[in-house]
Formats: sequence, C-alpha cells, structure tokens
Amino acid sequence: QAPIKATCEDLSCKTGFPEDVHSAVVSRSVHGGQPLLNVRFRSCDGNKKIHFGSSEPEDFRVGEDGVVYAERSFQLSAEPTEFVVSAQDKETQQEWQMRVKLTPEPAFTGASEKDQRKIEEIIFPWQQYKHSSPLKRQKRDWVIPPINLPENSKGPFPQELVRIRSDRDKSLSLRYSVTGPGADQPPTGIFIINPISGQLSVTKPLDREQIASFHLRAHAVDVNGNQVENPIDIVINVIDMNDNRPEFLHQVWNGTVPEGSKPGTYVMTVTAIDADDPNAQNGMLRYRILSQAPSSPSPNMFTINNETGDIITVAAGLDREKVQQYTLIIQATDMEGNPTYGLSNTATAVIAVTDVNDNPPEFTAMTFYGEVPENRVDVIVANLTVTDKDQPHTPAWNAMYRMTGGDPTGRFTILTDPNSNDGLVTVVKPIDFETNRMFVLTVAAENQVPLAKGIQHPPQSTATVSITVIDVNESPYFVPNPKLVRQEEGLLAGSMLTTFTAQDPDRYMQQTSLRYSKLSDPANWLKIDPVNGQITTTAVLDRESIYVQNNMYNATFLASDNGIPPMSGTGTLQIYLLDINDNAPQVHPKEATTCETLQPNAINITAVDPDIDPNAGPFAFELPDTPASIKRNWTIVRISGDHAQLSLRIRFLEAGIYDVPIVITDSGNPHASSTSLLKVKVCQCDLNGDCTDVDRIVGAGLGTGAIIAILLCIIILLILVLMFVVWMKRRDKERQAKQLLIDPEDDVRDNILKYDEEGGGEEDQDYDLSQLQQPDTVEPDAIKPVGIRRLDERPIHAEPQYPVRSAAPHPGDIGDFINEGLKAADNDPTAPPYDSLLVFDYEGSGSTAGSLSSLNSSSSGGEQDYDYLNDWGPRFKKLADMYGGGDD
Repeated sequence: QAPIKATCEDLSCKTGFPEDVHSAVVSRSVHGGQPLLNVRFRSCDGNKKIHFGSSEPEDFRVGEDGVVYAERSFQLSAEPTEFVVSAQDKETQQEWQMRVKLTPEPAFTGASEKDQRKIEEIIFPWQQYKHSSPLKRQKRDWVIPPINLPENSKGPFPQELVRIRSDRDKSLSLRYSVTGPGADQPPTGIFIINPISGQLSVTKPLDREQIASFHLRAHAVDVNGNQVENPIDIVINVIDMNDNRPEFLHQVWNGTVPEGSKPGTYVMTVTAIDADDPNAQNGMLRYRILSQAPSSPSPNMFTINNETGDIITVAAGLDREKVQQYTLIIQATDMEGNPTYGLSNTATAVIAVTDVNDNPPEFTAMTFYGEVPENRVDVIVANLTVTDKDQPHTPAWNAMYRMTGGDPTGRFTILTDPNSNDGLVTVVKPIDFETNRMFVLTVAAENQVPLAKGIQHPPQSTATVSITVIDVNESPYFVPNPKLVRQEEGLLAGSMLTTFTAQDPDRYMQQTSLRYSKLSDPANWLKIDPVNGQITTTAVLDRESIYVQNNMYNATFLASDNGIPPMSGTGTLQIYLLDINDNAPQVHPKEATTCETLQPNAINITAVDPDIDPNAGPFAFELPDTPASIKRNWTIVRISGDHAQLSLRIRFLEAGIYDVPIVITDSGNPHASSTSLLKVKVCQCDLNGDCTDVDRIVGAGLGTGAIIAILLCIIILLILVLMFVVWMKRRDKERQAKQLLIDPEDDVRDNILKYDEEGGGEEDQDYDLSQLQQPDTVEPDAIKPVGIRRLDERPIHAEPQYPVRSAAPHPGDIGDFINEGLKAADNDPTAPPYDSLLVFDYEGSGSTAGSLSSLNSSSSGGEQDYDYLNDWGPRFKKLADMYGGGDD
C-alpha cells in the first residue's frame, strides 16, 4: 500500500509557487543587502535546479534559497510596491511566476514615542503546573523565529531588540535573564536584558565575519529563584553588510601559454575571496580584465570567466619571437560585479609565452669552405653557422647536422657546438692527397624536436661544404714490412743477405732518392747500403745466440727522404735461422757423488746440446780408451735418447775426487761429439747410501773459487783493522792539538827550566821558616823570638773548596785547572797575608841586602843581551821592550 500512497501523493503534488500573490509588510527605510521576505517554492522533484529572478533587478534580488534582498538602499512610498518573482528550471527552461506586494509599515500619529517604537514581544508558552487544575491543558512550545540584526549598526546603543515576558507576571513578581555566548559567556556583554521588563538589547555593533549568529536562552524565575517558565531559545542572525573588499590569494599570478595557441586555450586561473556572506550578493565575485600590456598583436588577446577566474586565449597570433610576455590587470568585484555598489580589488597576471619549434635552423651561407692537411685526424676543417629564431639552448633551438652526400667512405663527421650551435666538420679518418684532393659535402641541419604543426617552413636547411686536401711530405714505407728471410746459421761475414727497400708515397713532390740506415741490430751482425738498401753480414750468424728468440732474429732499418720537413720510415727485417750441427753435446751435471762400494753407485747424467732436431739427440754415450783406468773402474749405460747411467765397474774404489771423461755424440749429419769431464766424488756411505765423510772430501777438494773468496775476506778484515787504527791515531792527535790557555804560537811551557837548587847563597840560609807556615800552626807568642811577632789574626770563615785535579788529566785541562785554583785563592779570606794591619816590633839589623832603591837597570847587567826575551812569546813582551830595546 505504501507505493500506492506514494503515487497518489505524487499525483497531488504541483510544482510552483503556493500562491499567486504574496504580501509582506516591511519598514519604510530599506538598506542595500537587507533581507525582506522569503518566497516559498514547491518542487515535486527534489533534483530540480531552480533559478530565481526579479522583474526589478535594480531594486530587488532573489537568492538561491528564495530570500528576497534589497539591491540598494531606498525609501518605500506610501503605496504598495509590486514586482514579479520568477522561478526557472535550468534543465527544462520551464518558468513560474508570483507577484509580490510590499506594504510599508504604517506611520503612527498622536501616539507616544514608546507606542511608535513598538517592540515585538516573545511570550513564554503555556505550561501546566502541579498545583494548577488538572483540567488545564499545556500549550505546545512555540518555535521562536530568529531575530535578524544587521552588522555594523551605528546605534544608538544599547539598541532594543525584543521584549520577553511571561503570562504569569500578572500574579507573580518575575525576574528575566539570558544565557549563552554573547550574554554571560565569551564574548560577554554583547546582549543584555532588563530583569524587570524583559527588554533584550544589543550593546555594540556586530560583525558577521566574526560571529554570524548567536544562540541565547531566556529564563523567567520568581524572586526566590524558582523557575516559573521553561527556558526558550532565541537565535539572533547577524545580517551581512557589504563591508569587505575581495582579496586575491596572490598579488601576482604567473602563467604560461605556448606560442601559436588557438583561441580558447586555457592559460591559468586567478582566485579572490570575500569575507562577506558567499551566499549573498555581498560575497558573490565577478572577474574582468582591466588592461593588457603589450597590446599587440591585439589588445584583447585574453579573456576571463567572470565567475571562475579562468583565463583563456581569445585571439590568435601569439608569437614568442615578437612578444615574450603579457601582463594583465585583473579586477574582482563583489555584489556580482555591480560597478555602483560593489567593492573591487585588483591583481596582476603575468603570462609568459613559451617557445615551440616554429622556426627551423637556416644556414648563413649556401657554401662553406675548408682545408685539411693529408693524413691528419680529429681536425676541425670548417664551421657551419646557422640562425634559429627560437629560444636559445632549448630543443627547438639546438641544431643537429648530418651529411647527405659527398662522403661515401665516412671520413668526416659533424659535431654541434653546444654554446654557439655551430656545426664543426671534423676529419675522423686520414685522407691521402694522392688519392683525393678535394671533397664536396652536402649537409643538412634540423632541430632536436620536429617543427610544430601548421608551420609552413621546410623542416631542415641544406648547404654545401667544399674541403681542399693539402699535400704534405709523407714518411717512406718499406714493402713488405716486416720482411721475412730464411737463412742457415753460420753465414760468414761479408755475405750478401737480401735487399730491403722502401717507397715514397709523395708522387707529386720533387725529391731525391731515399737513404737507408740501420736503426736496431742487437748482435751487430748486419749493415745496409745507404743507396740501394742491400744488406750484408758483418759477423757469423749464430742461431744459438742470446739475441735469437724462437729461431728468429729481428733488425730494424730506417729510410729517410730530403723533403721539407724530412721524413723517415722504419722497416723490420726478420731472419729465420735454420739450424746446422755446429755445437757438440755436453754432459750435465758437471759434478756427482757416489759410494766407494759397488752397490749402490749409479750416477744419472744428461746430454745437453744447443742444437735442435735433427742435430741433437738421441745421443751416444761411451768412455774413452785412455787412460785405461777409466774403463777399468767405470762403466756407462744409455737409458734413453738423452740420459745415461754411470756406475762403478769394480767392487771398491777409494774415497776421493775423480775426473771421469765421457764421450757424447749427437745424431747430426755429420755427427758432432765431445769429451766432457764429470767430477765424481767417491765417499764412504751408510746403509741408506748417504755419504758419511762428505766434509773431508769437500775440504780436500776445495776449489779455486772458494780459496779466492776466503782470501778476499781476509784482506777485507785487514783493511778494516788498519782503518780503525788510523782513525784512533788521528783522534789522539786532534785531542792533543786542542788549545790550552793560549794559542800554540804563544805557548811557553817548553821554555820553563827546572832547577834542583831552590835556595840562595850562604847569606840567605838564615831565615825563620815559621813565618811561612799557616797562622794556625805557628807556635804561641811565648816561645817566639823577640822582635819577630805578628799581630794579625786569621779571620774565621769557612775554607773554600779548591779544585782537585784528576789523576791523569788531559793536557788541554791544565789551563782550566790553573784558572780555577787562582780564582779560589783570590776569594779565600783565610789565606795569608790577612787583610789587617801588621805590626813588627823590630825589623832586625845587620841585613846584608841593600836598599831596594839602590836597584837600577843601568847599574847592573848593563852589558847583558836581552833580545832572547822576544822569542818567549807575548807574556815576556813587556820585559823585552824594557831590557831589549837598545839604548832607548
């Protein structure tokens, strides 16, 4: 049944306005953006998109939600104002209409000011209380319509909004209050209520952009605080005013568009926002382009979608090579772009025209020229220059070069200079002037990316490159190189071996014949004729030489011309030497050891022949007939083609060293044989066959080389000992030559004479030796003779430490020892004479010595020669001047 019911309801539903005429009473003063009324429209299909319109768009606007707004501020006349509201289905274009009649509020005359400002009352709904009669019914709670309050009101404040009262205020004394954000919660104090009258007021202007609506709750209580009514909800909507300008998200917008774009090509989107209500005209933005710079090729190259801000091209002719960037001034205006009431703001859109490959490279000349010396590679012979109007260093500008003809052998390549975009024609294979004197190349240039569609130019440019080859002096070359010659060894010196000549590739140059010389001949076996290149031998060719490897001997020769500059070439002569039987076999090893008894006593020997087959093995081994002791004591047996075994023939042979001759013959034709000496050491052996007297035999058979080595060691040791002795003697001399107190030329120690007689004459024998003793050792005054008494006393001080001379001093230390002792004696206060007054009671009489004043240099010794004092050194120079100076 439910589907049937739904069908019936669908049939009874009618899309459109519920009434043909809608009347409303509004205030006489109407402000722009003020909501006036709400028209109802019924849509049986909820998916329909309805667009509302007004017959008076300059005065009234209908929002998508059916709210009618004043488009501008004006005063309503006393007569009702009528206009038509239309609704149109965007899909089916079906339209419905309804007439709206606006009647201004009546003007009251003769009434009090309070009556003129009649405030709407909100009465609490009826409620059944527990003390009231059970027959009273409770009235349903009302749905209080929201209060609409414009933002940015100029007052005066507080401004009364509504009056809240209860029907029970006639019998009870009530108190009214409001709670909620804006009242007692942050932001507090915006709304207040008179607790007695219930008058609700706003205290300051509101800002919708901060708070769009307030939800308050009104309360009524008695004087005791008891709730007498259920709280009612009050919603206060802040009506938006156009008080905010549009703001662009960016002040400068950057976009790009390829050159040559067709009209309608999307470029970029600019966006602005408006803090006002986006669902009202105050927040509905419209975009437009104010200016375009530059204005070529058309002042209107771009257009903008006024609602979305999408910028697209509207004209053709974008060319980066002419205009690389456009600057647009974009304006955004609210009030749906109304130039009179809307607020505006501007931003800048910078559109860069990006490059596409619409210009191919073009050669600057039809023919390019270059030259290259022959046989040169990796040489740039020509620079190909092109021009391209596209943006440099992009794939649309970078040129690629290729050769389309004139180089079948691939001797040239073309590289691109990344900086200049030039083509560098480079030689990659050597060119022979005698074969090719000139090349004419055909080249093409194109970009790395293909041309854009619709470009009328050819995709590539072509040019011709003429390259001249320069003839240069080339090196001669031997033919063949290397040259192989087969020759038997043993070719005598002076024999002609072969002729080895070279050729000169320069057929167009005037040059003399080539000259030949030898460059490398390790064994110095060959020489070459400098004119005809004939090679002859200067020594016997020997296959067994150390310079021959694998039967091959290599020699290098040089051929030189007289061109400018002179050039030369080398050739190798390979001589394959055939073996002849010119070497006799030899025994190996040269020494062996065996026991003096018959068993075990076998010695294995090998035949060695520098020749090769068939002039080598198999070999024949035998012992000579003489001396007879060889065959009597020894026997030899061949065990293979190259090996034989030597053993004792007798049961016992005395220990010692024996020279056993062995005759070895090869298989050459003719045969070659030799007698080789094998030095055999016969020794006593133990049960294992090991020698037990090897040391004795080895000592007895000490070779010449060992003796020479021992002598050399002895000589070296003697030389080392001699050098050590010489070094020690030199060291002693150096120490003895060390200076003492004076230079060697001033040393007078060799002139000091030592005399055994220290005393004077007979008259000098009577003296008191006690005066020469230390004061502390002198006898007391009581026992001294009269008249020889000293009154000075020795001071009490610590005696200084005099230096002690070592037992065996070095001669160089004598001067230091004397200076240290002198210094110690000068600083010794305890040594006589003391620094005090000496009192002598009696000087004595009968002295045989005269007065000192009687001494005169001219009174005695006047005839003595004092010149020898000049030979005593600088210390006697003063005396020499005084006594040896002659009459002066």
